[in-house]
Amino acid sequence: MGGSRGWRYAAAAFWIANGLNHFRAPKFYKAIVPPPFEQWKSEVNVASGAAELVGGLAVLPDRTRPAARWWLLATLLAVYWANVHMALRPDKFPRVQPALLYARLPVQGLFAWLTWRGTQ
Repeated sequence: MGGSRGWRYAAAAFWIANGLNHFRAPKFYKAIVPPPFEQWKSEVNVASGAAELVGGLAVLPDRTRPAARWWLLATLLAVYWANVHMALRPDKFPRVQPALLYARLPVQGLFAWLTWRGTQ
C-alpha cells in the first residue's frame, strides 16, 4: 500500500463497505444488538451503519480527515459491545464457532489501527 494515500483509501473502503453492509444484511446486525438496546434494533442498525458510512466518506477529504479519525474510533468503541455480546452469548450465534466470537474482540484493535493509519 503506497504511502498515506493507500492507507486512506483502504480505511475509507473498509468503513464504507461495512456501513453499506448494515443495509445489505440488516438481519445480522440486528441480531448482535446487545440486550439493553434490543427494543431499538432497527434504529441502532441504521445509526451504526450511517456512522460508518459518514466516517468512511469523511476519511477522503483532507479537511474532514482529522474529525473522521475520532468519529470512527468512537464508532468502533460504541459497536465493540456488540462483539462482546456475541462472545458472551455463543448460544445465540450457533453458526459461528465460539472461539471465533472471542477472536473478533482483538481484531477490533486492527480496525482501530487501520483507521489511525488511514486518517494520518
